[in-house]
Amino acid sequence: MREPEGFLPNSLALGYALTAQIIGLFLITRSSTAAIVPGILLTAHSMVIASYLIHECAHMTLFRAQAVNRRVSELMAWISGASYASFERIRHFHIRHHRDRADVARFNYKDFLRARSHVLLRLVYALEWAYIPAIELIMHAQVMLRPFIDPRVRQERRRVLVMLASRVTLFALLFTIQPLSLLWFAVAYLLFVSVMSFFDAFHHTFEQYYIDDDEAPLPMQGKDRVYEQANTYSNLVSVHHPWLNYLTLNFNYHNAHHERASTPWYRLPALHRQLYGAENRQLITFTELLRTFHRNRLRRILDDDYGSVSEGANRADQFAGAHGVSLLTVV
Repeated sequence: MREPEGFLPNSLALGYALTAQIIGLFLITRSSTAAIVPGILLTAHSMVIASYLIHECAHMTLFRAQAVNRRVSELMAWISGASYASFERIRHFHIRHHRDRADVARFNYKDFLRARSHVLLRLVYALEWAYIPAIELIMHAQVMLRPFIDPRVRQERRRVLVMLASRVTLFALLFTIQPLSLLWFAVAYLLFVSVMSFFDAFHHTFEQYYIDDDEAPLPMQGKDRVYEQANTYSNLVSVHHPWLNYLTLNFNYHNAHHERASTPWYRLPALHRQLYGAENRQLITFTELLRTFHRNRLRRILDDDYGSVSEGANRADQFAGAHGVSLLTVV
């Protein structure tokens, strides 16, 4: 481990992601509702924790050796169904997010939708209205498909085919045991994507850039650390019961993370208290998030403006949020 004190929390997090996935998959192959429901929840949550562990690996906060972080990240990516992009690409774009103080992505889903038929756009609006994360599903799908369309990422084709074969093998095994398990897995995956997109939407009011070159420079005028903190928000699962934030591996202490990105997940709550104390300007409560997520679920589809946070009651109502900013899909 990178830190001796990280052995226990990191081992528990990694062990949970693996164990919850195995138990969850086993439970969704049962015929009892008493097994299927917790199976769906465990499968979905194992993907959530695995995704946040990928983030830890990207910052090299789990292990001292980069090679070990990479291998662990690849395993976590497989658990979360996001193994179609390499760890190196995921890490590169996420570090750019910190370095450029911007949301940087390769695929412009907005232009993609605008260039397609109105039928597709209406379908996306209908699905998002029904709280089905259509945009994020498109973002995950493009990571798989773009290597076969865009010659600039054709080197990823073999990886996609190998990973796809491994996933199909898993699905075939589940189907053999219990055909309906594929439906329950799909529900778990939708729940996972919904949770990730819910929190990802409200971490920042940065500018969003779509680039054709991985190294394309971005304008940095005025984007100092003050700007970074002023446009970053901590959206905790619970303020009064901090232990609930372990459900998202403390990723939602986002201001503390952006202030000291090398701080491992298990020390973020203490860092947050040290840096901000009772200061709540950048902290948005779960209730406020639910309200703005509901109110702006259609606006955020094509709107280029993330919106803003004001003062007083309902201060987050104009914080529309973002789509397509997940570290798993911006590559």
